[in-house]
Amino acid sequence: MLRTAGGLLALLLAACTGSDPAADGVVLRRGNSAEPATLDPHRAKGIPANNILRDLYEGLVGEAPDGSLTPGAAARWDISADGRTYTFHIRDNARWSNGAPLTAQDFVYSLRRIVTPDTGSSFADILTPIQNAAAIIAGEAPPESLGVAALDEKTLRITLAAPTPYFLALLTDASAYPVYRPAIEQYGDAFVRPGRLVSNGAYQLADWRPQAHLTLTRNPHYWNAAATRIDTVRYFPLPDQAAELARYRAGELDITYTVPLEQLPWIREYFAEELKIAPWLGVFYLGLNTSRPPLDDARLRQALAIAVDRQVLTSAITAGGEQPAYGWVPPVNNYTPQQAAWAALPRAEQLALAKRLYREAGYDPAHPLQLELLYNTHRDYKRIAEAVASMWRDALGVQTTLVNQEWKVYLQTRADLAQTQVFRAGWIGDYNDANAFAEILACTHGLNDTGYCNPDYDALLTRAASEQDPTTRRAILEKAERLLLRDMPAIPLYFYATRRLVKPAIGGYQANIMDHHYSKNLYFQPAPAQ
Repeated sequence: MLRTAGGLLALLLAACTGSDPAADGVVLRRGNSAEPATLDPHRAKGIPANNILRDLYEGLVGEAPDGSLTPGAAARWDISADGRTYTFHIRDNARWSNGAPLTAQDFVYSLRRIVTPDTGSSFADILTPIQNAAAIIAGEAPPESLGVAALDEKTLRITLAAPTPYFLALLTDASAYPVYRPAIEQYGDAFVRPGRLVSNGAYQLADWRPQAHLTLTRNPHYWNAAATRIDTVRYFPLPDQAAELARYRAGELDITYTVPLEQLPWIREYFAEELKIAPWLGVFYLGLNTSRPPLDDARLRQALAIAVDRQVLTSAITAGGEQPAYGWVPPVNNYTPQQAAWAALPRAEQLALAKRLYREAGYDPAHPLQLELLYNTHRDYKRIAEAVASMWRDALGVQTTLVNQEWKVYLQTRADLAQTQVFRAGWIGDYNDANAFAEILACTHGLNDTGYCNPDYDALLTRAASEQDPTTRRAILEKAERLLLRDMPAIPLYFYATRRLVKPAIGGYQANIMDHHYSKNLYFQPAPAQ
């Protein structure tokens, strides 16, 4: 697609094709909610950061537009008969954005780095299927003992502790992306800045203007650069959804991160063809600080969980395709999602049970529970927090103070058990398996900000990890979920759906359960003939 510069013709072409007259080539403009705290794939948290990382980096295994697994930096792989040894054959033409060859040793270094405690990764646990990873994360073994080895420059062997049927899917996660060792050794944590960050994906970091935009340009050394049809991708941190919608309507964005829930009926009427709603593999929940009073009492946690009317929440507050969640694990492959024991009761009986548990925990209208509910800046999160606080007040008499913080501060606060009581959170599965949700509430998981630690629960997860029979493994994980719902360290509210606007000119956009949309798979379709 050619771009002309100057005059009215350039502006018309920009409006029709996504070309930006202020930049070279075709420009895709994406809304992206929050400013990423870092672009270090081993330390980054949150969906906004991961959207960018998927454009910058590529793991051994890739994903097609429909979410299915494809070869990535590895052209192919072999799996041993016992399911424990994976041998990856890295593409001969795989290179870093500075032109240096991508090697098996790069993956050895990177996989060791993320499980090293000094790295401080919250996502290291995702790699615990690899031999010795758990011991390294716990500080009980050296990083060099990790079950990874470079057999030669382009051949990588990964040995697992036990057969793991979803292991290939794990390798699409940012935690398994390679990082460029010379840049880290030269710049330390500052290797993520423009001019220093060396990546191996379809794009490279060109510019980062905090709270304004982050710009990626096509990586000419990417092994499949010839198939990349968009030259520049610009991500805009727009936590205010109304502002994001306004910019989309003004032609300043091609894809939104989401849409404001309160304007969804209007959007359905006027932007029906551009609105994309699809199921998403995730759960929206309230984390409860179980490590100190008052929420160290399971009766109180259950009372709070029951008091939330999920049907009202998803039909009147969110109303964007979400499904009420009475369990922790959403519908995933080869699993029957479990529900809390009270889920099937009529609403009146649920409320009676909630009031009884509330009294047993030592609270009543004369002595109401006082809580703080933390949420990050987001129009919809505020509405949900207000609705939950109202339901708790009406059903139990709970007095809730809402605390709003910007994304980076919120992440720090919710990880500090000395500061939190209740916090809003969401978890999107890194792979399509029940373990993707079960594992984050294990005692030592880096994302378990609830303080919950039940050895019985962890023992079930350990048993499931080494169980080779799929039916038995499934039964173990279902038992673990029932135990979790009894303890209720987190209150599941609903299972996600994605909602966004996509300009009609965008081609290659395909809804998928993981909601992963790589810019390299998108393109601008020619404007229709007049």
